[in-house]
Amino acid sequence: MNVYDFDKTIYRDDSSMDFYKFNLKKNPLILRYGIKQLIAFIAYSMHLITKTEMKTIFYTYFKSIKDMDQRVLEFWEKHEHNVFEYYFLQKHPTDVIISASPEFMLKPLCDKWGVNLIASVVNKKTGMSMENCYGEEKVRRFREIYPDAQINSFYSDSLSDTPMAKLAVESFLVTPEGIQPWPKS
Repeated sequence: MNVYDFDKTIYRDDSSMDFYKFNLKKNPLILRYGIKQLIAFIAYSMHLITKTEMKTIFYTYFKSIKDMDQRVLEFWEKHEHNVFEYYFLQKHPTDVIISASPEFMLKPLCDKWGVNLIASVVNKKTGMSMENCYGEEKVRRFREIYPDAQINSFYSDSLSDTPMAKLAVESFLVTPEGIQPWPKS
C-alpha cells in the first residue's frame, strides 16, 4: 500500500483555497465572510485558536452554497488537470490519500480514481470542522482504519507529515524541484 498527502503532493496547490476562489467567482457575496476569516487566520498565526477552529471559521462560507455536491463536481471538472502526472503513472487501487482537506471535497475524485480516502470531517452545509486530519491525527485516523497495514511508500510535501512518514518503509518529500527521499531526522 502507498499513502499520499493530497495538497501540493498529488494536487499542485491547496485545493481548499482553489475551491474558495472558484466559489468566489461563482458567488462574490461570500466576501462577506472575509473579515471573520482574516481575523481567524491572524488569531491562528498568533496561537490564539487551533487550526480546527480557524478552519471552521474559514469554511463558514459553505452556508452560501446551495448544492455543495454539485459545486464540488463542477470544481473538479475544471481543476482535475492540476493533479501531478506522476500520480497517475503509479496510481494503484490500494492507494490511500490522507489529507487535511474536507473529505466531501476529495471523495468524488478518489471514488473516480478508485482509491481510498481519509480526510478531515467537515460539515458541508455549515463549515463546522469536526476533525482536522493533520500531523499525529493522520496517524491515529490511519491506524483506526488500517490497524496492521504496512505502508510501502509515503508521499507528502510537508514535514508536518513526519509522523506518517515514520510508518512507511520508504518516504518521499514532494517539492517543486521533484520527488526526493524524506529528510533524515
